[in-house]
Amino acid sequence: MNDSSTTPRTATTSTNRIAVLGSANMDLVVRQPRLPQPGETMFGSGYSTVPGGKGLNQAVAAARQGGAVDFMGAVGTDANGTELRGVLALHRIGARGLAAVREPTGTAHISVLDSGENSIVVVSGANATVTALDAEQEATIAQARFLVMQCELPVPALAAGIRIAQANGVFTVLTPAPVLPLPEGFAGSVDLVVPNRIEATELTGEADPVRAAELLSADKTWAIVTLGAEGCVLAYDGTVVGLAPARPVKAVDTTAAGDTFVGALVARLAAFGLPLELSAAAISEERMVDAVRWATVASSISVTRPGATSSMPSLAEVAAILA
Repeated sequence: MNDSSTTPRTATTSTNRIAVLGSANMDLVVRQPRLPQPGETMFGSGYSTVPGGKGLNQAVAAARQGGAVDFMGAVGTDANGTELRGVLALHRIGARGLAAVREPTGTAHISVLDSGENSIVVVSGANATVTALDAEQEATIAQARFLVMQCELPVPALAAGIRIAQANGVFTVLTPAPVLPLPEGFAGSVDLVVPNRIEATELTGEADPVRAAELLSADKTWAIVTLGAEGCVLAYDGTVVGLAPARPVKAVDTTAAGDTFVGALVARLAAFGLPLELSAAAISEERMVDAVRWATVASSISVTRPGATSSMPSLAEVAAILA
């Protein structure tokens, strides 16, 4: 559903900045027919290095959908760190909150099966050094309209980001991946939580994604449980709003599908005039449904291409499909 009562703004005129606090990795991707058995050696069919990390992925996805984005995190002073900074610059993503540290830049070791499914092992590296926020990062959050986070950074840094965002009326978005031991009520303290089916089950103990979405959305929180080819479940304040179908495509690589979904969704929310102070209650059902529809198309395009940031569609590509 589209909300025609407000006119979307472009990234060049919008003040609705998106601050992303998250990981930046170099993805080391191997294509293979299946996962090997313990102790087995097998041949792969391809290898590539692709800029990634859930934080950087979501930042790039939002920028490609017209968002005005700032990225906060840490990389090493190595060649991988230099390349990741170049990716941010290419997409005009602000990087004043990206620290340079002595630890090596994080890496993600990704096995992509011929079916398009993937498995990932992350070595945190520089990302693990982000245990607190500096003055530049705090100011970036305070001046934003949206704060987007994942769980590839230490929890204390995420908790600090939430405190600053809440004190300044900034809408908070959490992708709880990977699922970590979180403080009581942590996931419920954000305005929007976006887990996949497995993560939602781990967080709630509920295998039924509808019930999991209901639990995650309690106390005036938005929850979107993504289900891959089955679409997603959208809930608010303990009640399911709807089940959004996926757009049927032939998947080549699902590595960045979830990150593309989140980045596109937040960029779509940020594209319209919004109240001065944002909270879950400030986003209407019509606006959220519209953003989910937009994000679903963006994600469907990304899985038809290999790689993480390299697979993410532009604003024009999504708009053409929804025209």
